[in-house]
Parts: sequence; structure tokens; C-alpha cells
Amino acid sequence: MGNTTESVDVEAPITAVYNQWTQFESFPEFMDGVDEIKQLDATHTHWVTSMAGVTREFDATITEQHPEERVAWKSDSEPRHAGVITFHRLSDTTTRVTAQMDLDPEGFAEQVADKTGLVGVRVKRDLLSFKEFIEKRGAETGGWRGDVERPDAR
Repeated sequence: MGNTTESVDVEAPITAVYNQWTQFESFPEFMDGVDEIKQLDATHTHWVTSMAGVTREFDATITEQHPEERVAWKSDSEPRHAGVITFHRLSDTTTRVTAQMDLDPEGFAEQVADKTGLVGVRVKRDLLSFKEFIEKRGAETGGWRGDVERPDAR
């Protein structure tokens, strides 16, 4: 299983950055290869992605979510992946967003992308696109402030 960690500093308050990240259906606007996301309920999403001519659909579960701190998820089917996005207040107007992802590449193209470091490059590029997206807008498009606890945290 491959893993990657990437960060970006966004010139926006932590509340706006976090709120925008919770708008999963807006991800195709700044994530390359994400064609569509449907938010099914507070903890379930359906994704359609494409990479190197391969289209995949999968469901993912939000396993943990705490306002202005973190959003964690895991896929419910192939391709297997999981991750966490953390938000760190650097100042009143600057937020660091860090993405940590673990993935189990499924096909040949995904295995090559993982082994050559292209997954990390893509994650970094998506974070930079997110930064540009929210900085140009000047405000978030919405937000969800609910908490989701890890199942084993009860």
C-alpha cells in the first residue's frame, strides 16, 4: 500500500478553509480526475473518477470529522484508500491544509503512478488548486459543521 503526505498554506481563515473542504460536491472544480461526487448523507459519498483513461466509481465513508481540525475517510470498495485532511491555523488569515493518504493501487496505471511518486504530485497539485479556488473566491461556497466520531472512539 502506498502513502503520501502533502501540505499547502492557504491565505484564508481556518473556518472558511474547513467549510469549503466539507463541500465535497465542489471537489471536481479543483481536483484533477474527480468527475463527480454525490454526498449521500452526512457520512457517505459516491465518487466518479478518471485517470489515464480508466473511469472508476466507488463509495467512501467519512470516519471522523471535527470542525476546523480534520476530515478522515476510507473507501468502501475498490480501489482501497483512506486518508485524513487536517487544518492548522497559522494566523487569523492563513491555514495549513495537510493531506495524508494511503492507497492500494488497483490497476497497472495506478501502480505505476504510485511507484513513481505521481500520486504525491497529483495530491500536491490538487491542494494547490484548492488554494487557488478558495483564495480567488474570497469565501467558502458553504459548510457543514457537524462532528463525526471514529467508530472505535465511543
